[in-house]
Amino acid sequence: MVELTGNNLLSANEYLTFAMLGDKSKYTGLTLPDIKKRFENHPYISKVDVEDEGNNRVKVYLKEKNIEAVLLDGGEPHFISDNFEILPILSTAKFTDLPIISNSGNQNKIKSLSYLKTGNLIEAFKIIEASKLTNENMFKKLSEINLRNGGDIILSFSCLKPPVLFGHGGAAKKMIYLDLMWNSSEEGNNLIDSSEYIDLRFADEIFVGPSISELNSPAESPKNGLSE
Repeated sequence: MVELTGNNLLSANEYLTFAMLGDKSKYTGLTLPDIKKRFENHPYISKVDVEDEGNNRVKVYLKEKNIEAVLLDGGEPHFISDNFEILPILSTAKFTDLPIISNSGNQNKIKSLSYLKTGNLIEAFKIIEASKLTNENMFKKLSEINLRNGGDIILSFSCLKPPVLFGHGGAAKKMIYLDLMWNSSEEGNNLIDSSEYIDLRFADEIFVGPSISELNSPAESPKNGLSE
């Protein structure tokens, strides 16, 4: 009997099927290195430990790769891991709270099981990390990082009506500012819900405005930290 632990993206049966261990009648003659190697060949697995527990029982400890986001660039979506590896999204994969990274400008470079580390993607990862460290709930609501092929980055949150004009750089500081507004909104301040956008592109200021007509040319910086 082969028992799996550590699987989250796929069910135990799906990993066993991939490793050709779904049929127990074919276990005869298998060695622990054989079993280990079969699981290591799966694109979602980064490390495998195998232990013989006796009485014909083998325990397999799987460590899956850390998936950072779903990469969507005009074609088929892919996972992208925390070390910038592009992975296929299998139809039965289970995942939640993963943001989408869109319009990275790498349409012709996205290939499964390759690595893609560009300036735009590094910036998107910094935004994800900053949101995790600032407010876990805010991170879980982060639905899209639109890199706009090098233009000003726009963030979308599942529980925020207006988009967030994030711009470039200063991810940690901007997330702290956004968290302050987030808390204000949760406390019943309807300024955010009644706005068309939130602009974090100004130094040390948040601009909440009624129009989203100009994305690439910020208006003159407002006089105070929070303006309409």
